[in-house]
Amino acid sequence: MIQSSQDLEGYLHRLERRFERAEDGTYLVSMGADRPLLALRMAPPVLVAQVDIGPAPPAEAAGAALFRKLLVLNATALMHAAYGIEGDTIVLSAALELRSLDLNELEAVLADLDMALANQVPTLRATSSDRAS
Repeated sequence: MIQSSQDLEGYLHRLERRFERAEDGTYLVSMGADRPLLALRMAPPVLVAQVDIGPAPPAEAAGAALFRKLLVLNATALMHAAYGIEGDTIVLSAALELRSLDLNELEAVLADLDMALANQVPTLRATSSDRAS
């Protein structure tokens, strides 16, 4: 169970994840070379995990293929996280209940995000590039 930022830091150390703590209390976690940083923020009663994937296309028919791909991935390939749009940015997010969050659950979410960043995001970027052509 995570009750404090020290608990979260302990979990990240045990999982051998490199991170920095920003002034606002957000943890920026390395997800590997050439991958965006994961932001972890304690917002009781949840821990929010979010990765910025890239710009969202305008809300027009040309973005339909990318939006469809995001929805298909949400339904078929992600267990703990989901793609969404925040402002003008595509994000990959998860929320975990702090009261029951244990090391195994945090590890599972990080693995889900790792898999998405390695396998899905390149495909999404290619879909987005095809749209721009």
